[in-house]
Amino acid sequence: MSNQILLIATSNLNKAKEISEALKDFSLEIKTLKDFCEIKPPEETGKTFFENAYLKAKYYAKKTGLMCLADDSGLEVDILNKAPGIYSSRFAGENATDEENNEKLLELLKGVPLEKRKARFVCVIIVYHPIGKYIKTEGIWEGFIGFKPKGSYGFGYDPIFLVPEYDYQKTAAELSIEEKNKISHRGKALAKLKEVFPEFLKSIK
Repeated sequence: MSNQILLIATSNLNKAKEISEALKDFSLEIKTLKDFCEIKPPEETGKTFFENAYLKAKYYAKKTGLMCLADDSGLEVDILNKAPGIYSSRFAGENATDEENNEKLLELLKGVPLEKRKARFVCVIIVYHPIGKYIKTEGIWEGFIGFKPKGSYGFGYDPIFLVPEYDYQKTAAELSIEEKNKISHRGKALAKLKEVFPEFLKSIK
């Protein structure tokens, strides 16, 4: 068992890249679920972002014997009663693509004026060590849903999420990883993680 290896519980290499970039100051060997294809994913039965992140982090830490970082994140749209929420990645179906999820959301918001398209990204991060210790951080990014996809960076709902930091003139998909990491929900959760991570690493030695 090593506390210098960090398993990021995702097969999404874009997400893994964002997280790795944010944690580059720590001397960690990063692995992703691409390195453990034989492990079947757990059923995400949680009702909240926290429950799902905790469930994933603990599951993969126990399966691999490695310290594991898992996040659960999603988009909440106020006028849709905070949907898609924890179902963000499968909003348009179990194996839906990002484009299909975006299309479904835009279709549901057809005719809704910008001021009523308020939304936020939420991210909960859990780092779980196999000895049973864990830490939790959270980040929220407020914004509005645009009317059509714009931008080629990012993933998920980034192309339709208008960000306040650029006066709602840019979507999250028009920001570089560096720009996005400074202001996004995951960026905020990772910034908080960097503050508590050194103490956590000491506590598991």
